Formats: sequence, structure tokens, C-alpha cells
Amino acid sequence: MAAKSATQRRRSEGVAAKLLRNKKFVFAGALLFADAVLVALIIAYVPYTKIDWDAYMSQVSGFLGGERDYGNLKGDTGPLVYPAGFLYVYSAIRYVTGGEVYPAQILFGILYILNLGIILVIYVKTDVLPWWALSLLCLSKRVHSIFVLRLFNDCIAMMLLHASLASILYQKWHLGLIIFSGAVSIKMNVLLYAPPLLLLMLKAMDIIGVISALACAALVQILLGLPFIISHPFSYISRAFNLGRVFIHFWSVNFKFVPEPIFVSKSFAVYLLIAHLLLLIAFAHYRWCKHEGGILNFLHSIIASTKLRFALASSTSSKNSSSSHKALKILKAEHIVTTMFVGNFIGIICARSLHYQFYSWYFYSLPYLLWRTSFPTLLRLILFIGVEFCWNVYPSNVYLSALLLCLHSVILFGLWTAPSEYPYVSQKEPTTNKEE
Repeated sequence: MAAKSATQRRRSEGVAAKLLRNKKFVFAGALLFADAVLVALIIAYVPYTKIDWDAYMSQVSGFLGGERDYGNLKGDTGPLVYPAGFLYVYSAIRYVTGGEVYPAQILFGILYILNLGIILVIYVKTDVLPWWALSLLCLSKRVHSIFVLRLFNDCIAMMLLHASLASILYQKWHLGLIIFSGAVSIKMNVLLYAPPLLLLMLKAMDIIGVISALACAALVQILLGLPFIISHPFSYISRAFNLGRVFIHFWSVNFKFVPEPIFVSKSFAVYLLIAHLLLLIAFAHYRWCKHEGGILNFLHSIIASTKLRFALASSTSSKNSSSSHKALKILKAEHIVTTMFVGNFIGIICARSLHYQFYSWYFYSLPYLLWRTSFPTLLRLILFIGVEFCWNVYPSNVYLSALLLCLHSVILFGLWTAPSEYPYVSQKEPTTNKEE
């Protein structure tokens, strides 16, 4: 027993020593501490401006008062349009803070540091950025404002999304899907990650594993929404999961150069949706499934594999067949993160309206995306600074909005033209699929 404890202690000490020798890990820890100090100074000395906080508290008050009809849960910014998880989380925040802004800022400051810590884990595990470039994750004035000076629900949704991604990197797919569903229950923008996530699940698991993981995610939504589904199902589903909302043209940073009558039209929304789907299909076929022979060949192989598994299961014992539902292949961390971040970025580019708080939807992926291109480092930094500049000018104008679209397009082009790496850890790349 003592020998076993000594072995475990030496192993722990070895892991700690290895981490301390990792320059990127040490630098990430220093960044986390420095940003925590910065966040404390922002809360102490930068004036807070109320935007949605009072509306959040009004909506929560109605919920805590017993209202279960989403049509009657309203605030000064309008009716409640977020799924039920939002109400539970902000009810807890109201309970802890008493509904007061200053203690809520402290809570969101902790949330900011927790989110940054998760992001740094993702970046260190993928090993895409050089150690010094991790500092870019702490340099956004707008993102600091979104978290600790605005208290938007986007912050909580993205923290959960990043936690979901971190879980998936450690091959915890079911846990990742449960957390992902929790993020969706806070704000619907997280669904931009759903198409690439589904593709990754099909690569990593058999069909039974995919279905069971999706069932876990669906169960989360059902349980969270159950009080509203039982009492007023139509009101809840139509308001909490409304994908056809039209945002005000004035507040948008994206497509501000488009005339307002066109901006709010349904045809413009349809064109953007088609562009979104076409870009996803193109990346899935030529980039994410390149080494599987394209998206059609990949889906065909999934169908053939599923038929074979069921055929084998019917002719073997249940004990033998149950083992076939485990993960099939281990995906590289870089492939997982690249697919997820690029899929979301495509949705950002094609989003009709991006309000200032929506920058948190993709800011933390920007350094990663830039370093996945083949651009020289100077151009990467120029693109990063340019995007940050566009998000820090208020109000936005047609020129900055057009510049933002151009910068996004350049980044997407860089991702499209970058070399495609073999996605799997468990197999060696075939020589016929190597990049020239």
C-alpha cells in the first residue's frame, strides 16, 4: 500500500515538473493571473452601463413569481426570447447577488476568468499557437466589457460551449453533448456549432453512440423546459426557439452597409442561409472529410458500417455486440477544434445581424483560426487588430461593417487554402492522401 502511494506521488510530481517545464503552460498561468488583476481593476474603476440587466431581472422576477407562460415574461427590452436554462441561471444569479449590479459584476468577473482558463486549456492541448500569441486572448477591450460591464447571457452560453469543447477533446462525448445542450438553453447562437459537432460525432462514434449522445442533449432541453412545455407548450417553443427573429439594423455591426429595407427582408435572410449551407457543405466535402474521400463517401461509409454492425450483432452474442458501440476512432484535438471553430465562423460571416455582445461568440476562436491559415505572422496580427478595431468603434458605420466582412472573408480564404491534416490519431495517414 505504501509502495503504491509512493509510486502515485512520484508520478504526480513528475507530471507537475513536466508542466512547469512547459513554457506555454507557465505563460498561460501568468496570463490568467494578470487578466484576473485587470478584471478586478475594471470592475473597481470603470463605470457600469446598464443595457439588458434590468430586463433580465424583470423576466426572472416573473418566473420566480410563478409565471409559466413565455408570452407574459417580459422586460423593458421586450418579451423573453431565450430558452429555459436562461431563467434558471439568472434566477440563481439574482439569488446570489440580490439583483444588484456590483456583486453581479464580481460574479461575472469570476466567470470571465473561468472561461479564459477553459480556453487556455483548449489552446495548450491543441498546440497550434506559439506561446506568446496566447496573450491575444486577453487583449480585447470589447470582450472585457461584454463580460464585466454588460453582464450579457452570451458570456454564460459561451463559457458552457467552451467547457463542452474541452470535454470532447478528452473524448467525453456524452458529457460534452450534455454541456452543449446546457449552453443552447442559455442562448440559441450555440447551435452554429451543431453541424460541425454532428460531423465530428459521426467520425468518432458509431451510430448507436451518436443517437445516445443526441438523446442526452435532447433530454436536457426537455427537463429544463418541462414546466413551460406542460403549461404553455406553443408559447414556449415559438418564443424560446424562434429562428426567424429580425434584429434592428442600427445595432448591427455585420452587413450595416446593406440598406435597411433589404437588410430586414426575408429574401436577404434566405440568401444568407443558402450561403451558410453552401459554405458548410463545401468545407465538409473538401476540407473536413477530405481524407475520407469527401462528404458523400464518408456518409456512404457510415451507412455501410452501420449495416455491417447490425448484421454482426444479429449473429453474435449480446456480450460481443455491445462492445461495438464504443468510440470507433480517436480524432486529433486540432481536427476537433478546427472543425468546430471554422463551422461557427462560417455562421458568423453569414449572420444577418451581429450586435456588439455577439463578438463573444467567436473572439476566442480568432487567434486559433488565424494560426490555422498559412498567412505570415504579421498578416495574422494585422487581421486580428483589424477585427478588434471594427468591434470597438461605436456606433458602427457602413465602412467599418464592409471592412469587417472583408477581414472575415480573408480569414476564411486563408482557412480554405491552408493544408489539410490527417484527422485521426489511431491510424497513420495513407500516402495517397498526403498534401503535396
